[in-house]
Formats: sequence, C-alpha cells, structure tokens
Amino acid sequence: MKAPLGRRVAAEALGTGLLVAVVVGSGIQAGELSHDVGVQLLANSLATVFGLGVLILLLGPVSGAHFNPAVSLAAWFTGRRDPDGFPLRDLAAYVPAQLAGAIGGAVLADAMFARPLVRFSAHDRSAGHLLLAEVVATAGLIMLILGLDRVGRAALAPAAVASYIGAAYWFTSSTSFANPAVTVGRAFTDTFAGIAPASVGPFIAAQLLGAALGLAAVAVIHAPSATSAHRETAVPKAEPEPRPATLS
Repeated sequence: MKAPLGRRVAAEALGTGLLVAVVVGSGIQAGELSHDVGVQLLANSLATVFGLGVLILLLGPVSGAHFNPAVSLAAWFTGRRDPDGFPLRDLAAYVPAQLAGAIGGAVLADAMFARPLVRFSAHDRSAGHLLLAEVVATAGLIMLILGLDRVGRAALAPAAVASYIGAAYWFTSSTSFANPAVTVGRAFTDTFAGIAPASVGPFIAAQLLGAALGLAAVAVIHAPSATSAHRETAVPKAEPEPRPATLS
C-alpha cells in the first residue's frame, strides 16, 4: 500500500537533500584532506556510493527513492497507462520537492564546513564531451533502474544503483551527475562538487536526452514487466473499460 503523497514528497525532499549533502560535503572534506585530485575524486565517489545506497534502502519503501526528476519522469512515462502506475499528479509533486531538497542539501553541506551558505559555483562544465558523458551516464542509470524492475530484481536497486553511480564517477568525464535536481543543487556551492550556473541548462538537457535514450533501450531490450503482463492477461477481453479494481 502506497504511503500518502505528503509523506512520499517529504521523503523525496529529504532523500535528495541528504544525497546532495553527501556529494558536496565529501567533496569539501576531500579537498581539505588532500591536494591530489585523484584522491579527492576517490573519496567523493566512495562517500556517494555508501550514502546513496543507504538512502535508497531507507526511503525506497516510502517514496520509491527517486531523488531524481529524470527517474520520476521515466516512472511516469512507463506507467502512464497503468492505473497503479506513477501518476502525473505525483510527478508534479516529486520534482519541486527534489529540486528544493537538492538546494537545501548544498546549503547544509556548506554550513557544516563553515563555508558561505550560498555561493554560486565558478566551475565551468560546458564542454561538449562532458555533455556526452551526461547523456551516457543518465541513459545507463535509467536502463538499470527500469531493467531491474522488468527482470524482477528491483530489490537489488540499493546496491546496484549505488554501484553504478560509483563506477560512472570514474568512466564518465563529467563524473556522472545524471540527475537534474542534483545538478541544480550543486550550482549553489563553489566547492569541488560545484557546477557553474551557466552549465546547468546544457547539463539538464543532456540528462533528459539520456533518459529518453535509456527508456528506448529498455523498450527494445526488455519485455514488459511481469506485473504489467499479469494485468493485461488478467483482464477479460470481453469487458470493455474494466474498473481499476479488476486490475489488481
């Protein structure tokens, strides 16, 4: 049974905020402890892997642990014809909560390290190869999340998604933001993990393109989920416009 929308929205705001706090805070800590960029990235990625895994495990049963507008959009798109899917009303509530949480998480991280609470990043990330990396990173993330659901292994999401993001830190030149809300939040901190406001729009465009490509790849590779298939076969064809209750 789904939690009330208010609780799910609160979980999304809190989860996204804590995720950004982990990313930004570990980046600040890494920069203070080492001047080696490789060591800084290693520390930043490890903290993100552990933090993200814990947050998905903790808040997934409440809200689905999207923490990402691209994931929420994909969930809405794939379930838009399913009465038990992710409705547009929920999407409209999740995305602002994720954005607000991300900004709050960046401010919180700066506060914990006695940095200015809001200082827009000067870290330009506008190069074309970085945008390509965001397309690849986001497409892979959507393929993973939806693919796990299609093969009946959604329970592995906390470990699998965290592991993927940790790997993508290293195999993509952009260090795998793969998340429009996190991208916006990281613009509010002029630290190791920051992104200049002018780079935010192109990054988000690349992420949305990646999400669309990920959706397309899932449609090509995977059959409909077992749950969807069951609903299709469980509804007698002779019944026109069956009530939602008959689909459960």
